Amino acid sequence: MMGIGFPELMVILIIIMIIFGAGKLPEIGSAFGRSIKNFKSSMKEAQEGDEEVASVEEGQQGAIEEGKAEEDMTEEEKEAAIRKKAEEEGEAKDKAMKDEADMFTASLPRKGSYDFSKDQEKG
Repeated sequence: MMGIGFPELMVILIIIMIIFGAGKLPEIGSAFGRSIKNFKSSMKEAQEGDEEVASVEEGQQGAIEEGKAEEDMTEEEKEAAIRKKAEEEGEAKDKAMKDEADMFTASLPRKGSYDFSKDQEKG
């Protein structure tokens, strides 16, 4: 089977040095290190977010959904309630973003409202 051994790695490094030059290698290495660090931190944040969601699901003892106490709910009903809540939050965010976009669009000049001759008179 093919594997990357020491000779192959040296050839790759020599080609990289020829392409980028010896001065850019430290910058490339530090950028690569930062990207790995950012990837690790985002994975850690995602795991913490999953743990928070799990703890929230377990900690909703007093919640009432459609007249039923949560401890009386089945697992499927609990999951459906969580999905519904997330869907409502997503819809609220979407509406807020749409409203913001509509306000921005309303602030733009309308098609045909620009008069080039007025700018020529001023200038």
